[in-house]
Amino acid sequence: MSKTTTAKAGLAAETTEKHAEKQGEKHAEDHAEQRDPSIAEQIDALADPSFMTSLARGLAVVQAFSDSRKPQTIANISQKTGIPRAAVRRCLHTLRELGYVDAELNNFSLRPKILTLGYSYLSSTPLTVSAQPCLNNISRTLNESSSLAVMDDDEILYVARAATSRVMSVALNTGSRLPAYCTSLGRVMLAHMPPAQLDAYLARTKLRPMTENTVTSVKRLRAILADVHQAGYAINDEELELGLRSIAVPVRGASGTVLAALNVGAQAARVSVSQLEQEFLPVLLRGAQELSVLLR
Repeated sequence: MSKTTTAKAGLAAETTEKHAEKQGEKHAEDHAEQRDPSIAEQIDALADPSFMTSLARGLAVVQAFSDSRKPQTIANISQKTGIPRAAVRRCLHTLRELGYVDAELNNFSLRPKILTLGYSYLSSTPLTVSAQPCLNNISRTLNESSSLAVMDDDEILYVARAATSRVMSVALNTGSRLPAYCTSLGRVMLAHMPPAQLDAYLARTKLRPMTENTVTSVKRLRAILADVHQAGYAINDEELELGLRSIAVPVRGASGTVLAALNVGAQAARVSVSQLEQEFLPVLLRGAQELSVLLR
């Protein structure tokens, strides 16, 4: 092989290598852009001089215990939140001194006192105080679990629940959260949002597929929400979890504004969509009307 040919081959290899490096860098950049910011990054991005970063971190540490029945370590919480271990350690120490957290060696768990943080809301809100007897009645009538939820930070927050059986793989209780876009409760509330507010929600929310049936097209979701607004109820057919169907209706305040949503969930193998509409819907509508009257 001539020197010229060897030089050309070397140049081509170098060019290919540089191209591969650039593609790798671009892929890494794209991956970074697609990655959701950690809780710590979200906190650090808030530049308001009146914002207390330490308080925000403490609340984030408390929330890191959600959906986990096992004690958490400093490393677990740091990984979940992105908050440095030293800061997590100080937060846990403070929470322990105040009686909100207990510790055994390096394993931390919440103490019952943590319930006082949410009790003030639950005991002072007419909706949640009035809801439980209504939910109990709905569940007795239909022999299915019923729930009441509100929108909070782009998710639905369960504020009351009457469970007859467990229909989901994840246990749902007061305080549980789920995505709004793929739940019947969430769609009822999204369907009654002011247009500008709904536009903002859809712009910042990633529609991830929870099951093979989950609607992930913004255009399709908008069409569904328009139908929900017109029909006055929403049905979820195995979009949140396979084997689960649910139906939800809005709960309105004195001014007619939708304050919450009421739903019933059932196993898809036992209850059809037509049953949800024909048998469950009338019971739910009566329950929503009862709650609306109590709020006036």
